[in-house]
Amino acid sequence: MTKSKYQKMKKLIFLGAIQLITAVSVSNAQSQLTINDCYKRAEENYPLIKQRELIIKTSAYTIDNIQKGYLPQVNIIGQATYQSAVTEVPIKVPGVNIAALSKDQYKVYGELNQVIYEGGVLEQQKQLQRANEAISRQQLDAELYQLKGRVNQLFFGTLLIDDQIKQNELLIKDLQLGLNKVQAAINNGTAFKSNGDLIKADLLKNRQHTIELRASRKAYIDMLELFIGKIGSDGIILVRPEPVSVSRQINRPELQVYSEQSKSLDVQNKLLTAKALPRLGFFAQGGAGKPGLNMLSNSFDAYYIGGIKLTWSPTVFYTMKKDKALIDINRENIEVQKETFLFNTNLTIKQQDAEINKYEQLLASDDEIIELRDKVKTSAMAQLENGVINGNDFLTEVNAEDQARQNKVLHQTQLLMAQYNQQTTTGNQQ
Repeated sequence: MTKSKYQKMKKLIFLGAIQLITAVSVSNAQSQLTINDCYKRAEENYPLIKQRELIIKTSAYTIDNIQKGYLPQVNIIGQATYQSAVTEVPIKVPGVNIAALSKDQYKVYGELNQVIYEGGVLEQQKQLQRANEAISRQQLDAELYQLKGRVNQLFFGTLLIDDQIKQNELLIKDLQLGLNKVQAAINNGTAFKSNGDLIKADLLKNRQHTIELRASRKAYIDMLELFIGKIGSDGIILVRPEPVSVSRQINRPELQVYSEQSKSLDVQNKLLTAKALPRLGFFAQGGAGKPGLNMLSNSFDAYYIGGIKLTWSPTVFYTMKKDKALIDINRENIEVQKETFLFNTNLTIKQQDAEINKYEQLLASDDEIIELRDKVKTSAMAQLENGVINGNDFLTEVNAEDQARQNKVLHQTQLLMAQYNQQTTTGNQQ
């Protein structure tokens, strides 16, 4: 290999390495974000998400405490009393002296109670706690779901500003081209200097507009980062989402909240029934007292007692009928809330349908308007170059064509935003 070829190859490798490093640097400096990325990051970053773990822990502790109801219950009791009368033997037996009992009596004992059958109350209490946990988690999901609407506003607002910046840069290019042509005419003495000054002033105004748009974009991105967290890069590129066709079926997390609330009422109903059943348990008691089990003994005696205990309280039926009626009322109230939610959501969907239809119709004629305005602008540029029209007339046509393009960009982004807002309203995110 000759020295010149070697140096040429070395130079190509060096240039390739530079291009690769530049590409990697740009890639690292800018982060691409889809709207689904923003949804996910917003939910993970929102402080309320910490409540999910607290709900799970609270439910676990509560269920564990209910489970301990199956364990033996132990009580230690001490008692000292003084009574106005004591048991006496009303019969006097010759030669037998029966001492009178002391009016001060003492007792210390331990008592153990073990549930054998409690009517299923403990199990229903655990089921009720699980139902309440499900309600809390669904309510949290419903609150977090509201973030999607706020993300939509910031995401598509930023996209709209990006489109306006691009369109403004195109306008600046057109103005610069017109300025170059009119400057050539001025140099040739076929156009007035005022025509050039007029275009130059408009060019500076639109460059200022670019500065304003970039400042607005930064403000939107700063607000978006409050929701999704810091990106840690020099720039954020928002990926324009594809148009979506949204199902009108409502699948919002609020509906699951109503469903879980209804399930909780079912468990409450079963708990009422369980409380009306008799309870069976084993008990044991041991201690010492004065007197002990022998009521005629006037000394401290140890004792024990054990057995089976059946308890049943019919007083639960005093309120059971009204308690069940209250559960039925709560069920009807949940159904009313659900119907109201569906009514309002369907009303919003109808409004969004009309909005989507409007933007689709506007977009249908935008291209034709742009085509016509572009022809007029091209003609105006030729007329300006030939001195047929002045700079003000040229600016009128350029701005009219720019406005037509901006309208199309605006309608495209507004249509996308309306579609994704409806997707959020129905709860049918893909």
